[in-house]
Amino acid sequence: MPDDLVVHVVEDDLAMRDALLLLLQSEGLPARGYASAEEFLAKQDCRQPPCLLVDIRLPGVNGLALQRELVSRGADPAIVMITGHGDIPLAVAAVKAGALDFVTKPFDPAALLQSVHAARQRTLENRQRVAAGAEIDACLQSLTPREASILTLLTEGHSNKIIAAELRISLRTVEHHRAHIMEKMHARTIAQLIRAVLGRS
Repeated sequence: MPDDLVVHVVEDDLAMRDALLLLLQSEGLPARGYASAEEFLAKQDCRQPPCLLVDIRLPGVNGLALQRELVSRGADPAIVMITGHGDIPLAVAAVKAGALDFVTKPFDPAALLQSVHAARQRTLENRQRVAAGAEIDACLQSLTPREASILTLLTEGHSNKIIAAELRISLRTVEHHRAHIMEKMHARTIAQLIRAVLGRS
């Protein structure tokens, strides 16, 4: 697990925020605290999927609204919500909207840490997916216009012969371009190539 995978603690209660940071740091987890969702959003551009521990009852932009804002930005956050017993319906709504888990106050430190570890693992997976997507995008950008046209037809399930007829080029030319496409896309099989492309659509 990368050391820079910070747990962002968004909690308006200073004593609670400090206690949470101390708990996380005692577990060897890098953590940063914020008094509000607005402060977090101002300080984090979220180009990488973030990992958060958020009080659902924040003043101003609450935890659920923060989650929605991050999702709308395409940040793909892994969020554990902190809730009071009366907030459980809100927490359930947050989970349905994509939050990983929620813990109720007063919380069991071991249970909270378990949820945070799961959120960090999800964040790592999200970041790996983003990196893989960026790599595929870079490969797609390296294709010539002719290769891009052939790739589109390949992903539609057309054979080399049909592609040759569609583009009015020889079968040998299609095969030549297809070999270049496979090389540029780092694909060993046509199935792998199609999965990669369709995963970006």
